[in-house]
Amino acid sequence: MATAAILVLLVHLAWIVVVIFGALFTRGRPVWSAMHILALLWGIAVEAGPWPCPLTLAEQFFEVRAGLAAYQDSFLLHTLDAIVYPNLPGWLVTLVGVAICAFNLGIYLWRFRKHLLRRRGLADLTR
Repeated sequence: MATAAILVLLVHLAWIVVVIFGALFTRGRPVWSAMHILALLWGIAVEAGPWPCPLTLAEQFFEVRAGLAAYQDSFLLHTLDAIVYPNLPGWLVTLVGVAICAFNLGIYLWRFRKHLLRRRGLADLTR
């Protein structure tokens, strides 16, 4: 069960990296962009809302089943926990998480605006 906890924690870390940096890799990929926008909206909902993250619940389930105490047993588990769950005030983690998601959404709005301006420019040329 400790291995399952570590695997879920790795998936959680990968998810966080995708949410933070996903906009860098989605340009010109509408399907990936849509998926990343949904991930951003989910991130905002989980950070700002009362709902727990399903990955956090899965991690806790496997840690309890493995008899692990958080931050005491496995070095890998301890290190990954420290990255995914920094020892900062909850309000600060929430604020930074929502700000990162909002910044990414701003990138998509900027791209959409450029797309509309390009289309409008092309439409003006055909008149």
